[in-house]
Amino acid sequence: MPTSRLEAFSDGVLAIIITVMVLELKVPDQPTLHSLIHTTGSGLLTYLLSFVYVGIYWNNHHHMFQLVRSVHGGVLWANLALLFCLSLFPFTTSWTDDTGYARTPVVVYGVNLLLAAIAYYILQSVIIRSQGSVSPLRNALGRDFKGRISPVFYCAGILSALLSGTGPARAGIWAAIACFVAVAVMWVIPDRRIDRAVRDRGESD
Repeated sequence: MPTSRLEAFSDGVLAIIITVMVLELKVPDQPTLHSLIHTTGSGLLTYLLSFVYVGIYWNNHHHMFQLVRSVHGGVLWANLALLFCLSLFPFTTSWTDDTGYARTPVVVYGVNLLLAAIAYYILQSVIIRSQGSVSPLRNALGRDFKGRISPVFYCAGILSALLSGTGPARAGIWAAIACFVAVAVMWVIPDRRIDRAVRDRGESD
């Protein structure tokens, strides 16, 4: 079957995820900048990080399916698994913020990021397998350095949060957040591999 329905469904789910996340932000009690920072400040930063991650997945998902002509049941289920992991972002984002970046919520947030990365990798693998030995997606991804290094950062962040103490400094928690932010920054930087593959494919067609 063509990819249009899968892409439309995925776009809708991702839009809903972003909407739910922003609705979780707390409204300031007073019409002042101090109230905004005190009430919404940390939540806005956590929302921003999760928003960037959802945007990264939407962008990569859109580009990836430019190299896919049709989908089958395996791709549909793999895509649903990815959407399931991403749909947990509003919950893990809100829990992390509501608890003031406590250890367990930060660990769960990191696990959520790791599971989403694994689900995306599985989706890629299912598509590549369905395309056969001359898979255009495989050729476009190449060694996929970003995809391979990202889970390492997630695991490092999860481990840092697990080993974090409960003191006011909580260096392990901030090290974990730094790992998660680093991956987001790495993926925000434009990646032209699939763009080039789509352009080359169009020229060959």
